[in-house]
Amino acid sequence: MQTITSTEGLAAFCEQAKSHPYVTVDTEFLRERTYYSQLCLIQLAFPGPEATCAAIVDPLAEGLSLDPLYALFRDTSVVKVFHAARQDLEIFFVDAGLIPEPLFDTQVAAMVCGFGEQVGYETLVRKIAHQPLDKSSRFTDWSRRPLSDAQLKYALADVTHLREIYEYLAGQIRKAGREKWVEEELGILTNPDTYVVRPEDAWQRVRTRTNSGRFLAILRELAKFRESFAQTRNVPRNRVYKDDAMVELASTKPQNAQDLSRSRLLLREARKGEIADGIIAAVKAGLDCPDSKLPRPDTSAEKLQVNPALADLLRVLLKAKSDTAGVAAKLIAATSELDALAAGMRDVPSLKGWRRDVFGADALRLCDGEIGLATKGQKVVTVDLR
Repeated sequence: MQTITSTEGLAAFCEQAKSHPYVTVDTEFLRERTYYSQLCLIQLAFPGPEATCAAIVDPLAEGLSLDPLYALFRDTSVVKVFHAARQDLEIFFVDAGLIPEPLFDTQVAAMVCGFGEQVGYETLVRKIAHQPLDKSSRFTDWSRRPLSDAQLKYALADVTHLREIYEYLAGQIRKAGREKWVEEELGILTNPDTYVVRPEDAWQRVRTRTNSGRFLAILRELAKFRESFAQTRNVPRNRVYKDDAMVELASTKPQNAQDLSRSRLLLREARKGEIADGIIAAVKAGLDCPDSKLPRPDTSAEKLQVNPALADLLRVLLKAKSDTAGVAAKLIAATSELDALAAGMRDVPSLKGWRRDVFGADALRLCDGEIGLATKGQKVVTVDLR
């Protein structure tokens, strides 16, 4: 097992990797105590025997620079293969401002190849590599040193089996002519905006049943302060205050420390000092917000006049099309999209790109009464009604 602890060792391995068509990548990290993930381990592998073609990089080793790895990530002649890449990519984007190119995500590819929705790595190892996967080290504290051989072996398995999985899925996608499908799905992962958290938009992730513009203005300011505070000090946002406490604060509108002391849900540490000052300032900013700048909740979904019979027919059509194409139904269209289509909306993802070819075009024809549905043996088929 190669364990790389120096920049020179990493540079030598990455130089070898550049002569191969792809390299598999995985990371181990911790995020329980920080806002940004703490990178603890990087696993890499390229085609060949594990002894020389797979390695574990220790980013916590003193003096080690990840620059050689980032140079490999920029080399467009080598495909960078991940499984469920979202969190891994966020780490590299935050650290170096880059996204590996070209990118291949085996979870995305597996959904396109009919393995179901958000299929796990363990399932793919079992079904494609036909190997068991030892998960005994799943809950390891990867920041502790030294790591045992069992922990390192566990970590390395996340990229060694990935080579066979990648080659199989890439072959299936080429055979089916679905490269464009995968490329479209990777668009979100390769978009830098995916990894940028803007404090002014943080309120939109908080669940609340209140649509009052003034309430939402206060919530917006409280969420903005919490996000900025957590980012600046690299602490989890819930360590500042939790969502339920924030909703309570937006309702009670505390004006001073005495008001804060009455909060049932606010952490003790948040009732004083910088956090308390930030809460009071945020509440004031929300109260002072001009009416013209109050947040406007999106209530369009509530106003949809959904034709329930048509929505049910669209669900049947989606199931039939997903079975025929061998693609997870939720990858083609979400349930909310079917309701939107049945209410007359047409600006939905399932009417664009490869989804339109697989489902969207016939969905529109069904909505317009041009086709109907019938059974033929065990299958549901479309019937032309024109």
